[in-house]
Amino acid sequence: MFGKSEDRADYQETPGPMAAMARDLPDGHVIPAHEHRRAQLIYGTSGAIVVTTPDGSWVVPRHRAVWVPRGVRHAMRTCGAVTLRTLYIDQDARIGLPVRCTVIAVSALLKELIEAATRVPVHYDPFGRDGKVMSLLLDELRPSAVPALHLPMPDDPDLAQICEEIVKAPHENRTLDEWAARCYLSRRTLARRFRDATGYSLGKWRQQALLLAAVQMLAEGRSVSTIAAELGYDSPSAFTAMFTRALGVPPSRYFQN
Repeated sequence: MFGKSEDRADYQETPGPMAAMARDLPDGHVIPAHEHRRAQLIYGTSGAIVVTTPDGSWVVPRHRAVWVPRGVRHAMRTCGAVTLRTLYIDQDARIGLPVRCTVIAVSALLKELIEAATRVPVHYDPFGRDGKVMSLLLDELRPSAVPALHLPMPDDPDLAQICEEIVKAPHENRTLDEWAARCYLSRRTLARRFRDATGYSLGKWRQQALLLAAVQMLAEGRSVSTIAAELGYDSPSAFTAMFTRALGVPPSRYFQN
């Protein structure tokens, strides 16, 4: 696209500290687990992207991006058609670049800079117009205090199994006592171990799983009433209230934000 390669391997050894690639991906497209020599900023101007690492999953709508440090193994899946605009950046290209996966809010300026960068050739003049675009883009890459659609995954096999079952069927609202019985643990022990492993209570983790599922469904074009029913809410208004409380906007406006 834009006369440039769509092979990520071609962006790992470029002369400058950063290179940008553009790809259009269909709904449901899966990129299997892989890692890069460079850090990656994953961003799409449409749809949503699910990024999965050993530490958990992020859902990336079009007003957010996820930073993946170099060497971190990750997989990706699209929800809805995605216009992928991704950056590959030397981890030491600027002091203070994140060393952990993190969310970055995409301002109007950052969006335009990313779009411009995808049209910059991999061999660009660092002192010319293209170099100035890349330099300003680097300055704009700042982690943001925004509601992160992140679902941390525990290392503990028993807890990981609970989490996997919730992700597969988030509408099934099992109680803490039911999960504890399945793991042959006391209610108190399960609650403590789960919070220690994830930073969330089990109930809060499930609510986060519901949010991630909801954003993915919205990106696929499903209606609020359909999503509410599939996620087990009594009514669309109950689902809308939960969504708005968590993310600050109703689901009907989320992808307009």
